[in-house]
Parts: sequence; C-alpha cells; structure tokens
Amino acid sequence: MAIWMVPVAWLILMSVRPSADILGNFEIIPSRFTFDGYRDFILKDMWYKAYLNSLTYSTLNTIFSVTLALPAAYAFSRFSFTGDKHLFFWLLTNRMAPAAVFLLPFYNMYNAVGLFDKTLGVAIAHMLFNVPLAVWILEGFISGIPRQVDETAAIDGYSLPKFFIKIFLPMIRSGIGVTAFFCFMFSWVELLIARTITSTDAKPISAAMTRTVSSSGTDWTLLSTAGVMTIIPGVLAIWFVRKYIAKGFALGRV
Repeated sequence: MAIWMVPVAWLILMSVRPSADILGNFEIIPSRFTFDGYRDFILKDMWYKAYLNSLTYSTLNTIFSVTLALPAAYAFSRFSFTGDKHLFFWLLTNRMAPAAVFLLPFYNMYNAVGLFDKTLGVAIAHMLFNVPLAVWILEGFISGIPRQVDETAAIDGYSLPKFFIKIFLPMIRSGIGVTAFFCFMFSWVELLIARTITSTDAKPISAAMTRTVSSSGTDWTLLSTAGVMTIIPGVLAIWFVRKYIAKGFALGRV
C-alpha cells in the first residue's frame, strides 16, 4: 500500500511545485510552492471543459450500462433458453476484444450519424465494453438471491416489473453499486476510443493531458495538477462502494 502511494504523493508534490523546479534539483520536500497549476486548470477552458466532458460521458455510460444490464443479467440468471450459454460467452468476448479493433467502425459510423465529437457518442461507444462487464457482475449477485424470493412475490400477486423494482433491486443494491463503480472507472480511464471519436467539443481530460506541449515547452505543474484531478473521481467512487467490493470478490465476479 505504501509503495502504491509513493507515485501518487510524488504527483501531488509536483502539482504544487513551479515547472522549472520539477526539472531542476531533486527535492523530496519542495523549496517553493505554487498553486498556479490548480488556478490554470480551473480557469482555462481547455482543461475544465475536458474534465466536465469526461465526467458527463462516464456518468451517462454508467447509467445506460447498468440500466441495460439489469434485465439482461436477471434473464441469464433466472431463465433457460436456447443458446443462453453461447450468448453469455459472446457478450464476454466483446469485453475481451482490444479497443483498437473498433476504432474505424466507430469513427465511420459516428461521422455518418452525427455522433462524432459528442459526449453522448462516447458514452454509447463505451457501452460496447461495459454492458457485458455489467451483465457478468450483476448475474453473479442476482444468482446469489434464492429463487424462492421470486416465487413468493408471484404468489403474493406482484407482477414481474413491480417485483423487480420494489423488491429485487433493493436486494442487489450492493451489486449495482459495484457494477456502477467499474463501469464508471473503465469509461473514465479509457483513452483510445474517446480520443478517436472526439476532436474539440467532447474532448476528454485524458486526451487533453496528451496535448500539453506548447511553444514554451511542457507545463509540468499544470500536467501534474491534471493528473491529481483525474484521481479524485476514482477515490470518491471507491469510497462509496468499498464495503461492497469485498462481496463481489467473494462471488468471484470482481
């Protein structure tokens, strides 16, 4: 844990040092401090808009993926139908494919339908990878709920939609939380597709960080600040679902 924290602590220290000092003498405790990086990150359109773009499409992708995966995972867990195992395996193969395989199809289709350089377009593109992952995780949590719960609710007169919303969803809220966390984080850190299908309006923060070289050179302080800011959503997300992740590991789906 301490070893993992070293580069994070070093990144935070770099974000409050002048750019010239970062490339100068090696210092564990900085001799000079500056918050210019944080000021520039908040005030410059390029940075805070890219940050908001990433938050927007990651949140949309999480909502879309979990909403679509819930009924699919329930169906795979509770019903048997022709080709169900083959279909489940096919869903997982989409998650295993390299993102580079889909760059050209997405670029071509998005230019044709007007989704290029849209945050909605990035959210939809990431569903190709996150929906199979969400189905895989949720199916494990749903299978942990006894079928007798479904049967008892049916005897009590609950329709399937009413039972699913009022009884079943609260019972698997830990699984939904873990699934939402992984969908959000995979979308947040993904660079290749997000960079290919955006240019200016929907450019993500990860792409902005690769374009920091100017005529005056690289602003290492600002780049380090952007790195610190990109860690914050992940820290907040894992804080809220930390007690549920252990259950996911116990079920073998995380």
